[in-house]
Amino acid sequence: MNIVMDVFNWLIAAGPTVLLPVIITIIGMIFGLRIDKAFKSGLTLGIGFAGIKLILDFMTTNVGPAAKAMVERTGAHLTALDVGWGSIAAVTWASPIIAILIFAILAVNIVLLIIKRTHTLDVDIWNYHHMAIVGVMVYFVTKNIALGVGSSIVMALVTFKLADWSQPMTEKFFGMPGVSLPTVSALSSLVIAWPLNWLLDRIPFMRRNKFSIRDAQKYLGFFGDSMIMGLLIGMAIGFFAGYNLMKIMQLGVSMAAVLVLIPKMTSLFMEGLMPISDSAQKWSEKRFKGRKLFIGLDAAVVVGNADVITTALIIIPLTILMALVLPGNQVLPFADLAVVPFRVALVVALTNGNLLKNIIIGLVVTASLLWCGTSTAPVLTEIAKSVGIKLGANSLYISSFAATSMIQSFAVYFAFTWHPLISIPVLLVIFAGVWYFFDGIKHVNAAMDAQNQKSAHA
Repeated sequence: MNIVMDVFNWLIAAGPTVLLPVIITIIGMIFGLRIDKAFKSGLTLGIGFAGIKLILDFMTTNVGPAAKAMVERTGAHLTALDVGWGSIAAVTWASPIIAILIFAILAVNIVLLIIKRTHTLDVDIWNYHHMAIVGVMVYFVTKNIALGVGSSIVMALVTFKLADWSQPMTEKFFGMPGVSLPTVSALSSLVIAWPLNWLLDRIPFMRRNKFSIRDAQKYLGFFGDSMIMGLLIGMAIGFFAGYNLMKIMQLGVSMAAVLVLIPKMTSLFMEGLMPISDSAQKWSEKRFKGRKLFIGLDAAVVVGNADVITTALIIIPLTILMALVLPGNQVLPFADLAVVPFRVALVVALTNGNLLKNIIIGLVVTASLLWCGTSTAPVLTEIAKSVGIKLGANSLYISSFAATSMIQSFAVYFAFTWHPLISIPVLLVIFAGVWYFFDGIKHVNAAMDAQNQKSAHA
């Protein structure tokens, strides 16, 4: 058992670029692929992820300092520095109860699959840290292991169901059949986006408005090209950061490069995924009588979409402006500005690329991130110190657009740390109502099963 745990911990420490090929290779072999094809699929996905990571790091390096310079020019005094999801992941994996939380989350996925309450087989184990950090924070506050594990279990239930319910629009908009996205950092926006999109549709102007990135490109001509839009948005950020002409041009070209390179990297995900997806479908038809399993992947597979990237590049400077004027906010956006595409990806799919809706919903989501991040920054800072994370002297607290800054993570954390005997039942009743709405009224899972059985007999 110790050997297994040592291997598991080594893979986790190696990060997703190593963990993803290993996991995908194993999954491919389970689904009947030859080891050479399974390994090639896993390696292709790993290469794609490595490419995405390099580009996001490149984006962080370029956008981060410019964003910070914009804030400094305003003279704002924000006391919680956004240190990025990577730092939060480090805090999570350093927790003494992390092994219990990871196996609890994995067990929830397996049980839900067995009892046919999810279609998502989540192979994105690296991103389990989004669900585990809630348990880590609850345990740190309450000193109660049961509450800590329970909160991560609830996070897992919410995540896998959100992945199921959002899968049809993921497949339709991004053209990725057989894939769901159980990445909390992407799914969290839907908690706000679904009801807000419904509300916007009640407004005649918003209901009739269909303006998309593609329309912008059509009307703007040369300036509507994604490469040129990246150049212009990057230059605008550099200008407001007070950069000289040379740095403004450099930032513009960097952002243009992001818009060009990310779609090329994400195409590798589809190339590597197709053999796994086909084998998983055949495997599930034999063992689940026509039932289809969705392979749960990191939302990085969709952030290269032109609508997603362009929306994110518009939201980034607005996020900085909002941080300066939003009452009650103390978070200084910095490292996680580069992962704004993850926060807006499923919003873009929900609105079918409606740019105006994307911006409105994106800003409301951003406000929630800032408020929730401000509220939980003190606890997150103390946890980081307790596991030996060295903090810089530039800010009193640390925060992030990950952890309990995300709305459903904050809700679960609050329920398990406020008055658990009252707030946990309330949370579960609300979630049960949402579950009934999607599966009982909208019949999302039933529709999936019916479609899968029809395909199996075709």
